[in-house]
Amino acid sequence: MSSKKGINIGILAIITVIVLATYSKYDFSKKATRQTKVVECSFTTVTLNDKGEEIEKLTRKTNCFVETLDNDVVLEMVEIPAGSFLMGSKEDGQDHEVERPQHQVNVAGFYMGKFEITQAQWKAVMDGDPSYFKGETFPVENVSWEDAKEFCKRLSKKTGKQYRLPSEAEWEYACRAGTNTPFAFGETIRTEIVNSDGKYPYANAPTSEGRKRTVEVGSLGVANRFGLYDMHGNVWEWCEDVWHDSYQDAPNDGSPWLIGGDSTYRVLRGGSWTNFSAFLYTASRGIGNPTTGDKITVFRVVVSKKFSSR
Repeated sequence: MSSKKGINIGILAIITVIVLATYSKYDFSKKATRQTKVVECSFTTVTLNDKGEEIEKLTRKTNCFVETLDNDVVLEMVEIPAGSFLMGSKEDGQDHEVERPQHQVNVAGFYMGKFEITQAQWKAVMDGDPSYFKGETFPVENVSWEDAKEFCKRLSKKTGKQYRLPSEAEWEYACRAGTNTPFAFGETIRTEIVNSDGKYPYANAPTSEGRKRTVEVGSLGVANRFGLYDMHGNVWEWCEDVWHDSYQDAPNDGSPWLIGGDSTYRVLRGGSWTNFSAFLYTASRGIGNPTTGDKITVFRVVVSKKFSSR
């Protein structure tokens, strides 16, 4: 009996060594990459004529997935299909030189945040809340480009996917959502569907008072034709690109433009609640110091269709 007992103990010891050697190869401090289920989601979009009158209202569907960040805090991501578009402003006699020359860009498919990053999402990933206008479902404004980059880094570590800021080309492509009109909603916008200052409207839309502050993301009820909310107005959104004074020699593959230009500034897109509606057309560009934030700067994130794990 003692001999058999000794053999059993020896075998158990060998098995234990093998198991420990195998498991020592893994870093259990890292969470496993989460399983992501892409589902169909619906949204409402509208089209306006040059007077701001609604001429079409549609319910559309797209693919999306939900990333759980912390308890009931989630990040909703919308599929942006691959395609090509004319980026920038056409020659129309107006002073839009920083939006020219208009050029063809081919964009690979990706996923983009349905909304601007909220204060709840920020706190689930980062420390504190820099926002001037407080509210869990309000955008986390007052963040710098560098803050946004750090958020993407931590979010990637938390989820196992490589989240990042959009390139300027990706942002404009996503905002246009297949349209070639001045706005994703048609010939103009109204403050009922876009958070802007309506004292100086675009085209023949009526004047209106602005809200003089941010609004909850998605609260105005309508998305563009890709299912993205608040791409016009509410808060300016950071892009990855270095600032260039024109699109001369810009990339045509949708990648961020990181060479040349003025690296002391980065691109902002979309406009904010402080801007006149006439300034918020899709091709409009903004410029910002990457080290400072304001109560009119925020961002949204993108991720490749091929979810990259750690």
